[in-house]
Amino acid sequence: MSEFAKYHALGNDYVLTDPAALDGADLPTAARLLCDRRLGIGGDGLLVGPVGPVRPGEPVGLLLFNPDGSACERSGNGLRMFALHLMCHYGTGPRVVLHSAAGDSRVEVLDADAGLTRVGMGTPSFLSADVPVLGMPARAVARPLAVDGRELTVTCLNNGNPHAVVSMPPGGGPATPELARRLGPLIAGHARFPNRTNVQFLTVLDRAAIRIEIFERAAGRTLASGASACAAASAARELGLVDGHVEVHMPGGSVTVEIDGAGAVTLTGVVQPIVFGRFSRTLRAALGVRDLATKQAATWGNV
Repeated sequence: MSEFAKYHALGNDYVLTDPAALDGADLPTAARLLCDRRLGIGGDGLLVGPVGPVRPGEPVGLLLFNPDGSACERSGNGLRMFALHLMCHYGTGPRVVLHSAAGDSRVEVLDADAGLTRVGMGTPSFLSADVPVLGMPARAVARPLAVDGRELTVTCLNNGNPHAVVSMPPGGGPATPELARRLGPLIAGHARFPNRTNVQFLTVLDRAAIRIEIFERAAGRTLASGASACAAASAARELGLVDGHVEVHMPGGSVTVEIDGAGAVTLTGVVQPIVFGRFSRTLRAALGVRDLATKQAATWGNV
């Protein structure tokens, strides 16, 4: 019986494990070790769940951690991975409500074989106090931010996590990975963001397509991010640059973001399993988990 799984969404990879498989472990410490790409399994985050029983019609709880061990409120890709995992290995149906620190999210598996999944991400807030971002007017839309001797134009929002969307100047071309690596950490840790922030560098291609580079506050530059894709599309919509159906192109691939008239966001894209396995004796000892030889770690079927 497996103790962990690893999934990815366009190269944005997560380790998944049942809480029983980490019985006795300090979860933030476990997240740092399991996400380590040399000493652990490697990933952009850790999903621990289901938390509590899985009952038809009831929300399923899960805990999300960043690779530095900090808590993650919501991950658009992580939620979609977890929904596919629940359907395939816990016997849930194609529709499930997942409960994380950011609240409830409705997820639907559209095609299990292809990994095509959809998640409702709610309606983001552009209010400075909700992001939070300091020293900006009530609505943090198209505001100046001084970084590294230059003035950037940012739109800040919270869709379960804080985001700062940087609008690239017209005619200047899309952001490069080098730019994201250089300015990303300076923006993510800027004094105006007391909780730090995720960063997206936005280039609008047309009314139905955008391109972004991503720097996550706890994972660094990533190939893809569901919450970031939604944040960038919402910002572009708020700025009047796109319509309600947006293809978001990222280094790892593309997802579809739909925004209704009230601003509510739906994310659709593909997630895929990579590997299922068991912790080695040395890794189990490093994690500090209790001996699992005399009990089942999870109800994962025969994976």
